[in-house]
Amino acid sequence: MSDWLIETITPRAAELGAELAPVALGDLKLPLLDEEDHPSSGVYRHDHTRRWSAIVDAADGIIAITPEYNYGMPATLKNALDYLGREWAWKPIGFVSYGHTSAGTRSVQHAKQVVTTLRLVPLGATVAIRIGDGLRPDPARDTAAIGLLDELTRLAHALRPMRERSTAAPGPLPGSYVRTLTSNDAAEVAVLQRCCWVDEALTNDSLAIPALHESIEDVRDWLSTWHTTGICRDGRLLGMVRARRSGSDWHIGRLAVVPDLRGQGLGRWLLRAAEAAADPGCHRAELFTGAKSLHNIALYHSEGYQTMPPAGPDGTTTLAKPLR
Repeated sequence: MSDWLIETITPRAAELGAELAPVALGDLKLPLLDEEDHPSSGVYRHDHTRRWSAIVDAADGIIAITPEYNYGMPATLKNALDYLGREWAWKPIGFVSYGHTSAGTRSVQHAKQVVTTLRLVPLGATVAIRIGDGLRPDPARDTAAIGLLDELTRLAHALRPMRERSTAAPGPLPGSYVRTLTSNDAAEVAVLQRCCWVDEALTNDSLAIPALHESIEDVRDWLSTWHTTGICRDGRLLGMVRARRSGSDWHIGRLAVVPDLRGQGLGRWLLRAAEAAADPGCHRAELFTGAKSLHNIALYHSEGYQTMPPAGPDGTTTLAKPLR
């Protein structure tokens, strides 16, 4: 059953940019739940639990292949679900079921009662297979499997803010959260940059601003080498700042806040967060902005930065402050 599913959906997964990671519960050799602490504690004493936790934690969505026994799911699936808590939260789960008269659909209904308690989100799409029909070529069944993957992927993207918020530090605005941005965030960062640096270009009467011209690949490249902090809310990137070490200096840049939320202290909060992340061996924080960006310069002066003359040949002003 699993071989058929993987073979059927692998081409579509490649198109969607989704990575498939098949897992057989039998290979995990999970005994009947043997942890002393409740799964919600996240305290795992056994290696088999920690291995299972790492597998589920890395997943953005789950497809469970399940038979039906006596109107319910098998004990192995129930046991595997019971082992963990936080790792399941806000991830979509789809089902491929098999059985006799009901084609395993009663097993799925039983499982849905359990998975919703774990804050898993079951899909509406399912694939149900009667054992008597076997796995002879069936275009309709293959189409249903691909539809299952499509819905799983869409819902995984939609639930991403819920997963991020449940594990991230709270942000400065109600409902916001803070996380490290990675190369996977390149598209959102590119949009934020172009949104924010248009004002900078108009103020300084210059389009020679790298942030306005970087491709998504360019952004992905620098995200892999800079420490970049983002503030998000409901899946929207509200602001960001990047920093990295250069000798004994801590370079700060790309401080950006969406236009509709400026004036609420997000830029100041991000600047301080970037300074707090400085390597212990750094003695000075350094940044630059357009020479005519008086609002930016006033913010930096109020945070203890001093202008470092002379102005750069590209019309930029460098500012610096000592780090405690």
